[in-house]
Amino acid sequence: MTERDPLTAPIEGAERKTVGGVVCDIVRIGEARVRRTIYEPGFTWQTHLKKAVTSELCMHAHVGFLARGHLEAHFPDGCRRDWVAPAVVYLEPGHSGSVVGDEQAVLIEVDFEGETVKRFGMPAAHTHE
Repeated sequence: MTERDPLTAPIEGAERKTVGGVVCDIVRIGEARVRRTIYEPGFTWQTHLKKAVTSELCMHAHVGFLARGHLEAHFPDGCRRDWVAPAVVYLEPGHSGSVVGDEQAVLIEVDFEGETVKRFGMPAAHTHE
């Protein structure tokens, strides 16, 4: 019998989406949603999601907890952010990203879809402040 990994197992009642090889389970709670995203080793924004969402960069804000793995984000101005689990992730729109290493990255987020920046009081774009 294969042991089930509770961090990546399907979530009962969640809406499951797979886009560009990225698996996302979403549960809506009031006006918010809790989202668990599983990024496989080798994932890059340019290779896996850019064509699927038809934008140069990820225009979503991310607020959550990296429960497994190593993620890095890149901004057009050359800045880079790096998280190794366990870590809190706070990321403005206008970035690309990738998984570092040979382990899945599992990110658990809370968002408000198009209103995440406003609801969390985040900057609308990357700054150096």
